[in-house]
Amino acid sequence: MPDTRAPDPEAHPQRLRVAHLSARQPTPFHLRPSAEVRAALAEELGIEGLPKLDFTGEVRADRGEGWRLDGRLTARVTQACVVTLKPVRTDLSEEVTLRFSPHASAPEGDEVEMPDETLEPLGTFIDLTAAMVEALALALPPYPRAEGAELAPATDAAEADQDDRRRPFADLDKLLRGGGTPD
Repeated sequence: MPDTRAPDPEAHPQRLRVAHLSARQPTPFHLRPSAEVRAALAEELGIEGLPKLDFTGEVRADRGEGWRLDGRLTARVTQACVVTLKPVRTDLSEEVTLRFSPHASAPEGDEVEMPDETLEPLGTFIDLTAAMVEALALALPPYPRAEGAELAPATDAAEADQDDRRRPFADLDKLLRGGGTPD
């Protein structure tokens, strides 16, 4: 008979309390969000669907001061094609490495360039869900295209506009001869 009990959140925590991590042994993790959570993530990320999402790995002590997360994110995402708006399914498989250090600080401001994008500030918890969502957002194809989808060729008006830019003095002779304005 299958086990129908709800999973114990302590057995597979989504946030690891740093004070409870072992400095001698890695702490394994495995996140497989429910359909409801995947639907909410898809909406938050602005994609059409997220039928599969899996994040596995381990957290271990890193150089005696911080912690290192090594994991693998696998997902199947559905996005709208940038050309046709048809659904495009993409399978993702990404290695994820993050280092949590007490010497790192959170970036300030809207756009800050990070010298080491794997470095995160160390707090009381290591949030595995936040690491998973960030890795997923970074792995999404920025311009998904359906097979065979191509951008439409330039229209006549756009081509004429381009011709005008290539020949800026094309109508100057009409101006000089007729004294009027060109068409």
